[in-house]
Amino acid sequence: MWSVFLVFLRLGLTSFGGPTAHLGYFRDEFVARRHWLTERSYGDLIALCQFLPGPASSQVGMALGFYRAGYAGALAAWVGFTLPSAVVLILFALGLMHYGEWMPSGALQGLKVAAVAVVAQAVWGMARHLCPDTPRMSLMVLTACFVLWWPAPSGQLIVISVAALLGLFLFGPLTSQAEPVEVTAPAIVMRRRTGLFWLLLYGVFLLGLPALALWHPSQLMAVVDAFYRAGALVFGGGHVVLPLLQAEVVPTGWVANDTFLAGYGATQAMPGPLFTFAAFLGASMPTMPNVWVGGVVSLLAVFAPSFFLIVGALPFWEQLRRHRRIQAALLGVNAAVVGLLLAALYQPVWTSAIYGVGDFGLALLALVALRFWRLPPWLVVISCGVLGALMSMPPI
Repeated sequence: MWSVFLVFLRLGLTSFGGPTAHLGYFRDEFVARRHWLTERSYGDLIALCQFLPGPASSQVGMALGFYRAGYAGALAAWVGFTLPSAVVLILFALGLMHYGEWMPSGALQGLKVAAVAVVAQAVWGMARHLCPDTPRMSLMVLTACFVLWWPAPSGQLIVISVAALLGLFLFGPLTSQAEPVEVTAPAIVMRRRTGLFWLLLYGVFLLGLPALALWHPSQLMAVVDAFYRAGALVFGGGHVVLPLLQAEVVPTGWVANDTFLAGYGATQAMPGPLFTFAAFLGASMPTMPNVWVGGVVSLLAVFAPSFFLIVGALPFWEQLRRHRRIQAALLGVNAAVVGLLLAALYQPVWTSAIYGVGDFGLALLALVALRFWRLPPWLVVISCGVLGALMSMPPI
């Protein structure tokens, strides 16, 4: 458990760039470097989390921790990956100087450029393993084009579903002749009954919290209900949950709109999951007992649905993906997942980071450092931040 916590803590301190970049960091750390699971198992895991509501990168992290050390590993992975940005955002809500003001000019831009290199390396590595032939490479490209044309979260669900159907027809012969797929076994054996318990708990909280908030009205109960609902019903990751939270906290007067926007900007500069914005909002509510209680309660409420869903779905997923027809469908889904990452590499990763020749050159340098010099991602990220700050300095 402690080794899981420490490695995810390091990732939580250095994983800039948003959900797509997080998947690239995870792949480099746990597939390429530590060999905790195979490329195929990692692609299947991403596919599962794309189907579930909630933050996909955090759910992938919880699942990786669960595979390694059971429930304690899942909790350790979440705490390590979430803690750094959550603490900074709660401190920011206490009235410390704005994050963007003390960061050297250009450093944030350098961190965004580093995310371009991380995602590009992930797309290249996953495409080599998951799209080795013409049909899957074509499916990857068509998926990327479709998602760029229809960027809504529903478009991602549609394209993954279509890819699964195409996989059944196109890749059935491949799976019937192939050897059994290697399945990464969790650290503890979960029965379907246990998975059903967690899925039922997800539904009980989703339906029961609104009723409980009506029967026993209080600020704390209303906050738990609102944040749990936002985390339970959002598709598309952290960027989508931000406007949903705004609809919950600003019209009710819990958080002023100016405060919301200031926290929104600070969250964009944080490493780790964007869902930690909930910690800032909870800490900013003057009616909560104190900032730490508000931040921690809001953070737990928004992430709880993700934990219930991922540990509830894993026992069914691990048994389903052993079947030949499901394996054929997953060949198509995995190609589509790479297509989703390819689309995200352009929008929003590339378009929000590459503005000129200097940014492009720094991205190429970071990619070479990751791909050929084999430097660790955290060192590349920090170096890009320093170089970005130096590039933004006026000439002497």
